[in-house]
Amino acid sequence: MPQDKVFVVGVSPEGVSSLSPTIYQLVTQAEIIFGGKRLLQMFPSFTGRKIIIGNNLVEVASLIEMNLGQKRMIVLASGDPGFYGIARYLTGKLGKSNFEIVPNVSSMQLAFARIGESWDDAALTSVHSRNIEAIVGIVRSSRKVGIFTDDKHTPGEIARILLECGIDNRRAYVCQDLGTEEERIIETDLENLKDSPCSPLNVVILIKDTRGIGEETSHLQMFGIADDNFRQPTEGHLITKQEVRAVSLSKLAITEDSIVWDIGAGSGAVSIEAALLARNGSVFATEKNAGSVAMVKENVRHFGCANVRVIQAMAPDKLEELPAPNAIFIGGSGGEIDEILRLCCRRLRPGGRIVVNAATFETLHRSVASLKVNNFDVQVTLVNVARSQDILNLMRLEALNPVFVITGWSSKEK
Repeated sequence: MPQDKVFVVGVSPEGVSSLSPTIYQLVTQAEIIFGGKRLLQMFPSFTGRKIIIGNNLVEVASLIEMNLGQKRMIVLASGDPGFYGIARYLTGKLGKSNFEIVPNVSSMQLAFARIGESWDDAALTSVHSRNIEAIVGIVRSSRKVGIFTDDKHTPGEIARILLECGIDNRRAYVCQDLGTEEERIIETDLENLKDSPCSPLNVVILIKDTRGIGEETSHLQMFGIADDNFRQPTEGHLITKQEVRAVSLSKLAITEDSIVWDIGAGSGAVSIEAALLARNGSVFATEKNAGSVAMVKENVRHFGCANVRVIQAMAPDKLEELPAPNAIFIGGSGGEIDEILRLCCRRLRPGGRIVVNAATFETLHRSVASLKVNNFDVQVTLVNVARSQDILNLMRLEALNPVFVITGWSSKEK
């Protein structure tokens, strides 16, 4: 066994029997093996040094680095070490050239096989030591999802979060203790799953139920959602209209992990669509009016956007406390557009975009001037939309208020 390489060996749920004779011999000839307690117990006759891997990855990496080229080392991992496994951390910390990765059948593969489902069309994710709310967008936008869990983020907790976010039409499969004598597959729905006790060793698979049980409404659309799908005040209609919203969001160039500010959120339509696009990111919606704040929160609950934080404040108050954004949308400024833009231009991350919606020439002029004073390049797009209206058995067009969409980005990026 070469000492200049550390072998990261995957062990399938079946245990030691899943290892080839060559790999088994590598493990038994090692001087140090690292692994979770359960994996180390699979080699009771090993006489070398055993080091348990838990919440000590920094220490493990340090020990491996210290013994590189001097000791024969094996790292035991569950399934495929490169699939939500330890291989990413170790190779990122110590370099890929120091490791040889030996994959095995993962519990995710085995779970899909047990329920007779293909997994090449599934979204695969993990809540192991991660923010559980991050899976809401993944589940909402996917027909089939496989989820690694842990003892804190249990199947029941996942079901509870999804139900709170308005997702209920999923068949749930909890594949427990795979490859052992206690193996058990639970098939149920989210409502029953939230109170079901499960073994800590499990994989959850969610498949959209096509039988119409609790079918979510059209808000599953992620871009250009119709105005009527949002809760709005009976008077005022504080909403960025669908067509203007679509143009504004395209100018913001939001990615799945963007940090977005929505200043003057109104009913929260831009916040909702931004959150659906930035499903692994965060949206901070600021709004001064208490009634509008309540409306934004209602829309957040309706669309299940757990990555939106609603803040009642008169901009630019509270903006300094927020994480630096990749994209900033300003739908309302309360007459403070100069001060707001000064702060936004300073806080915006490199490569980010600022988009202002202006319905008046005065706001257009002040926005363009403020962006240029702060050394931002500016593009102005006029969105002039008319929608059809029925009149008797005829059709006419009714114009919406024209809106200037002002886009700014740092001229330093040239």
